[in-house]
Amino acid sequence: MSRLRVAIVDDEAPARALLREYLGAEPEVELVAECANGFEAVRAVEELRPDLLLLDVQMPRLSGFDVLGLVERDVAVVFVTAYDAYAVRAFDVQAVDYLLKPVAPERLRQALARARQRLGQPPRVAAAALQAAATPHAAPLSRLVVRDGGQVEVVPLDAIDVIEAQDDCVVVRTRGRKLRKASTLNDLAAQLDPGRFVRVHRCFLLNVARLARLELYARDSRLAVLADGSKIPVSRAGYARLRSVLPAT
Repeated sequence: MSRLRVAIVDDEAPARALLREYLGAEPEVELVAECANGFEAVRAVEELRPDLLLLDVQMPRLSGFDVLGLVERDVAVVFVTAYDAYAVRAFDVQAVDYLLKPVAPERLRQALARARQRLGQPPRVAAAALQAAATPHAAPLSRLVVRDGGQVEVVPLDAIDVIEAQDDCVVVRTRGRKLRKASTLNDLAAQLDPGRFVRVHRCFLLNVARLARLELYARDSRLAVLADGSKIPVSRAGYARLRSVLPAT
């Protein structure tokens, strides 16, 4: 039987130490990484290619769900958290398991057994799909987490000009830069405050605060001119949506 290669991801040292102790008693498990934050976790997944993440949910800057949205390969996930609010969504997309802290050794052993059964099988759900389904959308996003090459950036919404659909991802325009994010425009539109980000075109989400003026381009066609001078198309439906959030003049 091949050894199960595991990475621990938790910002609390005592929690990592406890999981490390439990894993040390499992002869068919190899601990390949201990990550104290989400940035380390993304790098560990790409460089060390673990079979399984023991992943905390609530961590500073990058949450466990942010990590899943950033990794570029499918990896089995067991959530290890003090909160049960995400369990139903996680199981809807067939996460391996969901462990509540403090974790009992037997429950961890069961989760490892389930993860081992997944080895060699085609991925049931991509990591990005797990992230989208498990992250609650009751409140709008307060920032976007984006990969720029090998770096991970947390982009405040106020710094975003436009989000553009492009092939199988989106491009976030921010402060003269363009950052690619593995998502769809529909998904982001559903998670952003519709009073701040308006779908002005099938390919564009506009930060209303960046709008300088509107120009008539052709009959029923307009261009949005941004504060930096760039322009994006505005469809007839997009214009109606934009007018609904702009102050009356």
